[in-house]
Amino acid sequence: MKVPTLVLGVIGMDVHAVGNKILEYVFTNAGFNVVNLGVMVSQEEFISAAIETAADVIMVSSLYGHGVLDCRGLRSKCIEAGIGRILLYVGGNLVVGKASFPEVEKVFKEMGFDRVYPPGTSPEQAIVDLKKDLGLRGEDFHAGTEK
Repeated sequence: MKVPTLVLGVIGMDVHAVGNKILEYVFTNAGFNVVNLGVMVSQEEFISAAIETAADVIMVSSLYGHGVLDCRGLRSKCIEAGIGRILLYVGGNLVVGKASFPEVEKVFKEMGFDRVYPPGTSPEQAIVDLKKDLGLRGEDFHAGTEK
């Protein structure tokens, strides 16, 4: 079994790097192949990296509140690039101002994201969701190995 590849980064003009490094560490230790693009990543960079690495998931972080603007159209661009079925995850402080999480989640789901996480979500929740969404069972998935 191929070790799943995640393309991870902080989108737009956001420079919040600490959480990005934590996510890289947690997902790598959980056995995923992590391609960390760092901060200030454009949609095109996410897509290029996903194509280049045959990634299974694009994981977008945003903490400065402009996630809606920065993420709009990402699914469409993935479709145009031939990776329209790739899993799209997004999390963080995604909007400026006060909005309930169900409202925020609805906006991002309508934009084509498969999973949307509010601030403070444990990375372990994303690992559970990744394994479910990728169809990985415990006996098939061994940290850092291929079957």
